[in-house]
Amino acid sequence: MFDFSIVTSWIHELLTSVMPAGLAVFIECVVIGVCLMLAYAVIAIIMIFMERKVCAAFQCRLGPVRVGPWGTLQLFADVFKMLIKEIITIRHADKFLYNLAPYIVVLSSILAFACIPVNKGMEILDFNVGVFFLMAASSIGIVGVLLAGWSSNNKYSLIGAMRSGAQMISYELSVGLSILTIVVLTDTMQFSEIVERQADGWFIFKGHVPAVIAFIIYLIAGNAEVNRGPFDLPEAESELTAGYHTEYSGMHFGLFYVAEFVNLFIVSAIAATIFLGGWMPLHIPGLDGFNQVMDYIPGFVWFFAKALFVVWLLMWIKWTFPRLRIDQILTLEWKYLVPIGLVNLLLMVMCVVFGWHF
Repeated sequence: MFDFSIVTSWIHELLTSVMPAGLAVFIECVVIGVCLMLAYAVIAIIMIFMERKVCAAFQCRLGPVRVGPWGTLQLFADVFKMLIKEIITIRHADKFLYNLAPYIVVLSSILAFACIPVNKGMEILDFNVGVFFLMAASSIGIVGVLLAGWSSNNKYSLIGAMRSGAQMISYELSVGLSILTIVVLTDTMQFSEIVERQADGWFIFKGHVPAVIAFIIYLIAGNAEVNRGPFDLPEAESELTAGYHTEYSGMHFGLFYVAEFVNLFIVSAIAATIFLGGWMPLHIPGLDGFNQVMDYIPGFVWFFAKALFVVWLLMWIKWTFPRLRIDQILTLEWKYLVPIGLVNLLLMVMCVVFGWHF
């Protein structure tokens, strides 16, 4: 597996050899920031196009086909339309918080996106408390959602924001318990270390029953965390028009729209990292020839293939099940997922203590 830290170290040494160390670090931070924003935009484009095509497949349609080959340019046409649309100013809204809210939501998803280890040596933020930082960064988005609903001075937006806040805060518990189950198994909160521990087998296979249960809980809770169907009640078009972003137009609405799809990828990428081995290839004990062939596939290819597979699973869930009521959503979390997650965490502790895992 190629280690990209060799390339980054060479670039750092090259820059420090021709300029002061502080200036070199500043240039590196700017370049990384630009690359992160470009990756953020590209991932959003891929997610939106994939959503339209997967939705069309499940509904026996074709999806966008007219603009560009296979409809690939339809999304760019929509982006251009969004950019030239007027940003309407609400008369009695809190203008500062109204304009700030979408940027808080995007900032939260960018911080979480930066924690994802794409390949060995390609981690932007690789802390020894990476899991803790990810949970803290992703929680900031709730503030933006609540600000958007309240500052719009619209009852429907406020109801949508309250629903979304209650749902996101509630399901963060199950997401945290699922990730904590793997943290107990690996004894580390650093994402790169979690991936390294799966070199001889992905946790979904070698983590025993608690890892499988944690994976299922994570998929359900992660879907609710990003307000995806059947947990999309905060944005119920038939009831609340567009929920907390009803009063937003132009690129302000576009920021909410983009952040939602990138958050979908982040949830899927974290699932691929902690349950499906991240950039680690698939190895089957005893099949040395097969394993050697799998090692030739680059790590980032494995990572994106796993992440997009989880995205496809979550889209399958969205377009299969009907929307839940708010009482059903909260009942599922507090009466079922949280107790099951706590028991599953205790079961994983017992597996680790007594060595029951593979």
